[in-house]
Amino acid sequence: MNIIIKELEIKNGDRNIYGKLYSPEGGGIYPAVILCHGYNGVNTDWVKECSYYAHHGYVAYAFDFCGGSVRSKSSGYSTDMTITSEKEDLLAVLDSIRAMDNVDAENVVLFGGSQGGLVSALAAAERADEVRALAMYFPALCIPDNWSSMYSSPEAAPESFDFWGLKLGRGFVKDVQSIDVFNIIGDYKGNVLILHGDRDDIVPFSYSERAAAIYEYAELIKMHNEGHGFSEQGCIKAKETVLEFLDRECKIK
Repeated sequence: MNIIIKELEIKNGDRNIYGKLYSPEGGGIYPAVILCHGYNGVNTDWVKECSYYAHHGYVAYAFDFCGGSVRSKSSGYSTDMTITSEKEDLLAVLDSIRAMDNVDAENVVLFGGSQGGLVSALAAAERADEVRALAMYFPALCIPDNWSSMYSSPEAAPESFDFWGLKLGRGFVKDVQSIDVFNIIGDYKGNVLILHGDRDDIVPFSYSERAAAIYEYAELIKMHNEGHGFSEQGCIKAKETVLEFLDRECKIK
């Protein structure tokens, strides 16, 4: 199946979200998958996945979170970025993709990696009736715990500071310390797929185990000898596994 790739900007209030839309060529109504990058990532982190899913009959959209990366083409400053602001960006994207003429609004899947997995999980819980299914690579559900360990309170954090190559603001700490992840994500009652490496030194595998136990319907796949970011062979296996999940959830023939 041939595909069409085009730039697509989506508005979220006064913010502009930049992304790329991958669509099957020709007419028709297709299920869709929205892909969310991790910390300091961008939409191009998902090029292989987006092309692969579009070739198999999905509209795929990957975008840059506002202020989410030093390479972001979306508007906004990284010092204003928070987990909640990224969730709001994703919800604006969800609204826009569901409204597209060639998208089946009842078959839209959220898919995130690392911090994008956390954001996707929170968005799915908030819009449970609008999300067909949820897929995640090594979701960073540990982020609130990590930041609570680093700072006793938001006031203890600097007004702005560099973290892993990205300049953050104190608002990030205030926001993330207020998020009770495991009290929220279970509000999503649809099917969930989690792929997580057993050698992940950024997000402990135990966080995905805990999430899988909370969700009503979840499959957790342990990726052997894989870290935080899969190897070339691991990526092939992962994207194929996600496609099988998408086909099953969206009932593609």
